[in-house]
Amino acid sequence: MPPTPVSPRTAHWLWPPLLLLGCVTALIAWILVALASGHQAGWFAVLAALEAAWMLRLGSLASGSLRIVVAMVATVAVIVVANWGIASAQIGTVMGLDAWASAQKMGFGFAWTLTRLATSAFDLLCYAAALVVAYWAAR
Repeated sequence: MPPTPVSPRTAHWLWPPLLLLGCVTALIAWILVALASGHQAGWFAVLAALEAAWMLRLGSLASGSLRIVVAMVATVAVIVVANWGIASAQIGTVMGLDAWASAQKMGFGFAWTLTRLATSAFDLLCYAAALVVAYWAAR
């Protein structure tokens, strides 16, 4: 008697930790690239959007509007936190603080001002393109 085939169960709880892992690695890589280059490196937002959509697919989140919304929200979160991290690392270096201590001390208004001053039109275009890519890749 041949063994009966067992259908594999997909783990639907895997997408949140995978998405968190992908967002954190994209965030760290983006901050390091921006600090090494001396620019905001807005093009990295597109890579973060692709990674968020890929992690959601890898974590077996069902395709549809939920996956699209989660990918776009994750992309926006990475963009905001990366800009905060870049600004705090750059100002922290001047003030003699490490990036973590500077990020904890920096207020929203100061971070917003530094980000506005450092962000170019190309960076803003890349942020908009990242949202489109997140939508397209998460479908």
